[in-house]
Amino acid sequence: MRKEYDFSRAKRNPYAGLLKRQVTIRLDEVTIGYFKDLAQQIGIPYQTLINLYLRDCAASGRKLSLQWKPVGKAAAEATG
Repeated sequence: MRKEYDFSRAKRNPYAGLLKRQVTIRLDEVTIGYFKDLAQQIGIPYQTLINLYLRDCAASGRKLSLQWKPVGKAAAEATG
């Protein structure tokens, strides 16, 4: 491996922008704090860590065991 590389004639990857998509997601403070602390221990940005965790869940087909109870108008309509 070289000590230094010359990137003066390098070109940006035109497909790099297609690899990720920016979204807005609301997370509670406890969750953000957890990932920020963990990311600091590991030495990577917390958003990258969250993305890696979600990608692992998607790749492994991991599903949350959850029973959702509707609240408000939807609950009243469901119970009739």
